[in-house]
Amino acid sequence: MEEDIILQVEALSSQMIDDIKKIVRCPSVEGEALPMAPFGKDIAMTLDETLKIAEKLGFETHNLDYYIGWAQYGEGDDYIGIIGHLDVVEVGEGWKHPPFSGYEEDGVIYSRGILDNKGPIMACLYALYAIKSLHIQLKRPVRILFGCDEESGFVDLKYYLKHVSPPIMGWTPDCKYPVVYGERGRAVIEISTDEKNVDEFFSFVNTYFMNAKMNGETLGVDFYDEEFGMNEMRQYKLKHQHQSIIFSVTFSYPASMKLADLIEKIQDKAGHFKVECVSHFEPVRFDPNCPMVKVLQKAYETITHQDGTPVTTTGGTYAKLMPHIVPFGPSFPGQKGIGHQPNEWMKVDDLIKNAKIYALGIYYLANL
Repeated sequence: MEEDIILQVEALSSQMIDDIKKIVRCPSVEGEALPMAPFGKDIAMTLDETLKIAEKLGFETHNLDYYIGWAQYGEGDDYIGIIGHLDVVEVGEGWKHPPFSGYEEDGVIYSRGILDNKGPIMACLYALYAIKSLHIQLKRPVRILFGCDEESGFVDLKYYLKHVSPPIMGWTPDCKYPVVYGERGRAVIEISTDEKNVDEFFSFVNTYFMNAKMNGETLGVDFYDEEFGMNEMRQYKLKHQHQSIIFSVTFSYPASMKLADLIEKIQDKAGHFKVECVSHFEPVRFDPNCPMVKVLQKAYETITHQDGTPVTTTGGTYAKLMPHIVPFGPSFPGQKGIGHQPNEWMKVDDLIKNAKIYALGIYYLANL
């Protein structure tokens, strides 16, 4: 059966690439909220176009108030959920080709969202279509979810979980390979003072952040564990707001570390400056030997013939909020620094390879 599925993905690959190009040509950057377009008209239009493609492929589709949409194969409550997103970050400068052109050159497609995350979630849709077109019956229904607010705060997924039960297993194709069994915690910490203490405050920021190692060693927060690695400080921001000076820093911290310990150590160094956590996602960790992780590892190894030992990540995905899912693809080892950058790209061959991995992943997971 596996060989039949792989051959069917290959047979559908040209059609898949054409439909991926249609979707990456949609300029789905967040805009002004409107009735029936909570994240702006462009994202709403992109969801419409995506669901039209899913309907053309014969799937049952649903649009949950333009927060999120999905295509489903099979009936039942205990579904396999695969969630990606259609929204993209701002285009920025430095593009060699128009960022929403779906431009292809030498077997590579360049467009904002081709990797993050339209190409991969469409590859998942076509992976499911390959199974559907072969009339393969699965033990559990499979739902491909198209999120609309991953880049701006997960409002889409929060809305979904208020109205719909989560999947029993699944993945998000918005990270890397092999299968990711754990994500670090992520905390945004703000340190602030009033305008009277600017010089002292800037000295503190320079000493403990700007001129310090990114592992937080100077603050005493250089936590490390074998699975997740070293704590990291990122995304420094300085702002003036309501007669206060505020410094913001994001911590990507290993699962063995406690947020309360992090805040306590920062406060010890900050003294009378105010320290506050303004955003926080707990670490995510699955047993690397659990059935869900093992069958996804099998799918990866079957297609790539590479070592699929599960890994952890410093990134943050829908897995932070959606229960029972892991990050899985689409970037292969060595592919870094592509998403959110000018000339975002993905190889056509890699899109097809992803679809093959995802098709086997669906087949194995939905039959557990």
